[in-house]
Amino acid sequence: MIHSLFNHQDKNNFELLYNMLLDTIPSSVLMIDEKLHVISVNRNFLVKSQRSNANTVGLPLSEVFPSVILENTGIEERIRNAFRSGTPVNGQKMTYRAPGVPIRTYYYSILPISPNQLMLLMEDITEQVRLSEEVRRVERHLASVVESASDILLSTDIEGRILTWNSAAEKLSGLNSHEVHGQYFFEFCDTNQKQAVRLIFMRMKHSSESHTTEFHLLTPKNSGSILISWVFSPMKDDYGQTVGTVVVGRDLAERRKLELQLRQSQKLTALGVMAGGIAHEIRNPLAVCCSAAQFLLEDTITAEFHKECSRKIQTNIQKASAIIENLLRFARSSLDTEMAEVNLIAVLKETIELVTNQAKVQKIQILLPMQKTHILVSGVSGLLQQVFMNVFLNAINAMPEGGVLSISVETFEDRVIVRIADTGVGIPVGQLDKIFDPFHTSSPVGQGTGLGLSICYSIIQQHLGSIQAESRYGEGATIIITLPRL
Repeated sequence: MIHSLFNHQDKNNFELLYNMLLDTIPSSVLMIDEKLHVISVNRNFLVKSQRSNANTVGLPLSEVFPSVILENTGIEERIRNAFRSGTPVNGQKMTYRAPGVPIRTYYYSILPISPNQLMLLMEDITEQVRLSEEVRRVERHLASVVESASDILLSTDIEGRILTWNSAAEKLSGLNSHEVHGQYFFEFCDTNQKQAVRLIFMRMKHSSESHTTEFHLLTPKNSGSILISWVFSPMKDDYGQTVGTVVVGRDLAERRKLELQLRQSQKLTALGVMAGGIAHEIRNPLAVCCSAAQFLLEDTITAEFHKECSRKIQTNIQKASAIIENLLRFARSSLDTEMAEVNLIAVLKETIELVTNQAKVQKIQILLPMQKTHILVSGVSGLLQQVFMNVFLNAINAMPEGGVLSISVETFEDRVIVRIADTGVGIPVGQLDKIFDPFHTSSPVGQGTGLGLSICYSIIQQHLGSIQAESRYGEGATIIITLPRL
């Protein structure tokens, strides 16, 4: 009697412990007999299905699960097969919906326990499925953005081997993604620029900032190359480590054509502004030549005076010729856009010569204290001259009653800074941030296009430099141009 009671209590304790363990499992667990009746369930299943233990235990599976589940998943037949074969069934998917509850998605497994009992284990993967679908949606969206972009968009590993290559890259280069995958990006760059591109990828390994540059992309199938503006950005993983590089490229062909047209238009505008001073400067040597020529026509002049008149004619013709040559050099179309070694001091002095006449007419003194005669930068001489010309003319226009235009040059190890300051009317505070915007102008209608400083900004960006302005209204303005130094 005591032994029998002990066994009964032991069994109850075991069942209590067993049920407690089942209730701690985060999955739904059902014990089912060979007649497909539910023997027991854990708390997780009751909560998920919104059922009670009383109206679940002892009922056939067909009354516990909705018929639509049983009909579409074949779970009943799988349970019967598991009883017959004693073989577990793993990783089957099904959806389950209790009344008033959104559809849930489960992975279920059937585990035979004994010849007349098995365990149905159901893992709720609804959230994982939702997140997976969200990830796929985001991936499809990003892929669509990349493929729809009109700019070249590619990614590389940390060494610069190409991983992805979008449709725009295929169209511009004539090479599909299979042809370039795994190859080094610099192999598709102009021969003279391969080493520079290698250095960019080396810099990306330890940098958190983007790098902007311009170079030609080879198009083997078209036997040529196209000028591209590139932006290299480091690609980070979840731990902030650089794992590759994202490269964005934009075809500059159309942009260069437009910029060339704008530059030529702006040059004509600048020539118009300078016309008054230039006309005055040319009239002077012409007047001297005319007077000397009249004296030469007389028979009574001495041989010495004859030579003096001839020398004056020659000197003033050379002076007029130099003025005209400078004008032609400035007005000539800047078709050459290849970067080369440029002496910045020489460019500044040549540009000052062009505006000196206009400055004299408006009683403006130009100061250029120079200690160095050579400061080398990488650039296009004609484009840099146009930048300085536009800035000088803006400064002159800001001093209608005269003043001082001072130019200073500071050199550092890796850069050179040119400051161009005037004593004019200055720039109002509200306009200081807008002066480099296209078509922004403070000139009266018909006297300015507002493209001058916008073109300057574009040219300086092309030279990998920066341009900014400082001003106090009524006290003048300073334009600060920074360029990389060779």
